[in-house]
Amino acid sequence: MKYKPVKAARGSKLTCKGWHQEAAFRMINNNLDEEVAERPKDLVIYGGMGKAARNWECYHAIIKSLKSLENDETLLVQSGKPVGIFKTHEYAPRVLIANSNLVPKWATWEKFRQLDKLGLIMFGQMTAGSWIYIGTQGILQGTYETFAAVGNQHFNGDLSDRWILTGGMGGMGGAQPLAATMSGCSVLCVEADEARISRRVKTGYCDIKVKTLDKALKLIKEHTTKKEPISIGLVGNCAEIFPEIFRRGIIPDIVTDQTSAHDELNGYIPEGLTVTEAERLRKSNPREYIERAYISMVKHCEAMVRFLRAGSIVFDYGNNLRGQAEKGGLKEAFEFPGFVPAYIRPLFCEGRGPFRWVALSGDPKDINTTDEFILKEFKQNESLTRWIKMAREKVQFQGLPARICWLGYGERARFGEAINDMVKKGKISAPVVIGRDHLDCGSVASPYRETEAMKDGSDAIADWPLLNGLLNAVSGASWVSIHHGGGVGMGNAIHAGQVIVCDGTPEMKTRLNRVLTNDPGIGVARHVDAGYKEAVDFAKKNKIKVPML
Repeated sequence: MKYKPVKAARGSKLTCKGWHQEAAFRMINNNLDEEVAERPKDLVIYGGMGKAARNWECYHAIIKSLKSLENDETLLVQSGKPVGIFKTHEYAPRVLIANSNLVPKWATWEKFRQLDKLGLIMFGQMTAGSWIYIGTQGILQGTYETFAAVGNQHFNGDLSDRWILTGGMGGMGGAQPLAATMSGCSVLCVEADEARISRRVKTGYCDIKVKTLDKALKLIKEHTTKKEPISIGLVGNCAEIFPEIFRRGIIPDIVTDQTSAHDELNGYIPEGLTVTEAERLRKSNPREYIERAYISMVKHCEAMVRFLRAGSIVFDYGNNLRGQAEKGGLKEAFEFPGFVPAYIRPLFCEGRGPFRWVALSGDPKDINTTDEFILKEFKQNESLTRWIKMAREKVQFQGLPARICWLGYGERARFGEAINDMVKKGKISAPVVIGRDHLDCGSVASPYRETEAMKDGSDAIADWPLLNGLLNAVSGASWVSIHHGGGVGMGNAIHAGQVIVCDGTPEMKTRLNRVLTNDPGIGVARHVDAGYKEAVDFAKKNKIKVPML
């Protein structure tokens, strides 16, 4: 089929038979908006090959299905292909999605690629295949919270004369430059694809693009000396740049990475190749490409280990670089920790995580209204209100206007009900859709990321995300998804997502309360079960029923 650019509908007029279907219809299109997606022609949203639909024929079938879907029917989507519509009930999700799920023995990239070539499966990443990606903003606050936590733990909360060395400026990694400067820190972000840097500069996520390491390091020195944070995108390859910086005896304050290292074929670019050359080799000789990618990832990760030993604060930012480098032969790859056990887990114990919402009207004024509500009603939460003020000033919307912030148990339900009430009263011009990243407190089993180093050793137990998806479905979410492999690659994670619509009706007030209470609630229960005192205390205080507590 000939490619035609896709954009989400705006306004308050329905194309579908109800707002749940309409929200899914608009959000899959918003994922594929050229302002939002990394490679919309290929249906790729972010993360190397995270797609919104298996192919264009399946996309059009999904769209047709959503338009005709009744208010008591549920559409089933199997790895980006609509496979059935069944009579359920009005309280049920309108869509149930399963992406990339393989039986564990066969859950490898090799088997996945065989099935992908046959047209039987697709990689959904996290929010790509669950239709709630909102562009680079989607991970911005999580990255900001992580950098801020590093500052608080290691630098007395002041990062003004410090700098971060990192890599990757794709759909997720592109948030790093802005997150760093928002946290008061300078950052040097290495990216092999120059177009990605240009895109981040254009949208205000990065201050400047440079093409030589000498210029980049000169700017870093000038700005850290003046305590004036700057974000720099350097055209280059991490496997070459990281070791060279170490060879020069320059030790960054903080080192991390967010290249698409989880996917050695479609994500990571080996050293010595341009983007065009990489694409050509990927198609002509995938085996050689993969071998070269592993060699580069070993060099990349090895340099990070050297920085750690030399005094840098080093952490994996959830792309499985350590696991890939270990597979490539680097025995010491896991000397540095992942970001969740190092900085985020205490937030998970309180049901906190990346809560996001999108104005289906397409009107930025509706997001401004929600911002104002947070600033007024959550004013006691200084970190949250500071974040909202910065986001309003610095974040450009991609596609439908959206916002993200980290909210916890109790806060999510309160805010969701408030949005529903604002829609009901006309303060917001059309319904709002609420979702989250699959990276959340109780929705993932990922031993290299969210569940790394669990206190009780339960890192690899995947019952929790399955229970999360089931619980959200029976609680009344608008659509629910269960995926395999997002963020860290095939065989390494199971995760679930939920999305729910605020349409102003009394029914949705009830459903919002249940979903937005139960979704983070299972996250608290998961951490209670693992033995975290913070979670135990929080569950008792908030009367969360955990039978064996």
